[in-house]
Amino acid sequence: MYPARLQIDYPERLDRLTTFFRPIVAIPILIVLGLLAGAGGVRTAERTGETIGMEGGIVGGLAVATALMILFRRRYPRWWFDFAREMVRFGTRVGAYLVLLTDRYPSTVDDQSVHLEIDYPDVERDLNRWLPLVKWLLAVPHYLVLAVLAFVGVFAIVIAWFAILFTARYPKGLFDYVVGVARWALRVQAYAFLLVTDRYPPFSMN
Repeated sequence: MYPARLQIDYPERLDRLTTFFRPIVAIPILIVLGLLAGAGGVRTAERTGETIGMEGGIVGGLAVATALMILFRRRYPRWWFDFAREMVRFGTRVGAYLVLLTDRYPSTVDDQSVHLEIDYPDVERDLNRWLPLVKWLLAVPHYLVLAVLAFVGVFAIVIAWFAILFTARYPKGLFDYVVGVARWALRVQAYAFLLVTDRYPPFSMN
């Protein structure tokens, strides 16, 4: 099995009211996620508007720090891994709620209906110290495929939104598709940015 796995329980019925207002209802938890992730951006001087620096955020900084630790020390501190894994879990719960896969408001602690597992690596045995320098580049084919899949996924979510409003159910085929794209993206993230494995992600939603 791949070291990063995702399964989301299929809901038998979904609430029409919260589905209709989902983008609004999700705003508070999206703010919490943004604050925890330390979303980066471009800093500019107030008077001149000149760009003076870039802010990468906690998640980006953690990925760079992990790459450097693997490269120079051949270590992956457990607390760094635990923090990154829990951030991914929380972000996935928020994402699942936002795209209507669940009615349960995202918890900062409990798995709820979103089951995500990432295996802690044995750095000396399982990871090549030089690969973190190029993994992000090797994953470019996945970025291209995922961009297309995500584009189609937007239409799938819109169709599911209307279906839920009329039937209170998420069409199973659309549900499996959206979860499959999320599963694919998780494997790419685990390979290229979380750096927990050297196994190239499969081109598959299964």
